[in-house]
Amino acid sequence: MARTKVSTVILSDVHIGSEHSKVKELTSFLKNIDCDKLILNGDILDGWKLQRNPFGRWKRSYTELIKVIMKMMEKHGTKVIYVRGNHDDFLDKILPLSLPSVSLVKDYVHISHGKRYYVTHGDVFDNISTHLVWLAKLGDYGYSALLWINRILNNYRRKQGKPYYSFSQSVKHKVKSAVSYISDFEKELTALAAARHFDGIICGHIHQPANTWYGNIHYLNSGDWVESLSALIEHVDGTWEIYHYEECLFENEVSERTA
Repeated sequence: MARTKVSTVILSDVHIGSEHSKVKELTSFLKNIDCDKLILNGDILDGWKLQRNPFGRWKRSYTELIKVIMKMMEKHGTKVIYVRGNHDDFLDKILPLSLPSVSLVKDYVHISHGKRYYVTHGDVFDNISTHLVWLAKLGDYGYSALLWINRILNNYRRKQGKPYYSFSQSVKHKVKSAVSYISDFEKELTALAAARHFDGIICGHIHQPANTWYGNIHYLNSGDWVESLSALIEHVDGTWEIYHYEECLFENEVSERTA
């Protein structure tokens, strides 16, 4: 099968180490894509989960994902940029680190067809994660409960031949405080980009994929591989797309059944 050629792929919030991480699905996606640059925009590794039981939590599928990324670097010349997030803040001890094909950084400037994008995970603008880490971790347990419900619901829907549905995302969209937080988050980050004279900002952190404009500032969010199973794709002509793994998978299954 021919690999899809694109300029840049941006991923965030894979949360390797969490039982809800969709690592196998991400590996499948990366096996079928060829990109010049792969930006891993934070929370790829979930240090909060792994530190509790690192040896018991590490799975073969995690190693397979790393092998696929290494193969992209070796066979296709992909340059990998790893931007630190809040769940992988243990990387602070070694940042910044530059190797021939990999860079580990706190933030990054991505140049696209003459436009400058500020790349940051986004957690530095979240007062709960930055100043009240214990409260963020407490909230993490409640979020995990939602993800368990999400898994059970989608196992049932899959057996019924129905497409993926993110129950956890639906709940967040119906909670007023969550909707307000997402809106404030987006506005704050675009204001920062404007103040620093960037053309756009690329982030993750809130598990909410987006490709929109706030005035002259292009706001992009890569989503996650826990709920949305999404990525940002920059095509060779400079256009951006939000890729949804489950939507593409369902469309392919329907096409095969009706062919």
